[in-house]
Amino acid sequence: MPLSSAEDNSLREWNNHLVKALQLLDLDLDVDVERIVELARKSAESVSPHAGAVSAFIVGYAAGTASTNSRKEVEDAIEAAIDTARRVIDRVKPGGPECPGWHKTAQ
Repeated sequence: MPLSSAEDNSLREWNNHLVKALQLLDLDLDVDVERIVELARKSAESVSPHAGAVSAFIVGYAAGTASTNSRKEVEDAIEAAIDTARRVIDRVKPGGPECPGWHKTAQ
């Protein structure tokens, strides 16, 4: 579900405020707000209401730990983390994190 214009603007303002507060100014970080919101929504629907926040944090952390030297590489790291999370979410059975392929594999 697309964000309303007002919500998109509000989230972009929040993004800019948080980036400045966390002193990430050198990145000129432009977050794809709609993709992150969609990821959080799907996580919450598939796992639990709070899974959205956890998913968004883990995706950000994964992207942040990727070795990058340019803005393009940062964007690629974010996209790769989001894509991986979406694939996992798509395989989650309703009501829990039971993922075929990784369950009970110690990975």
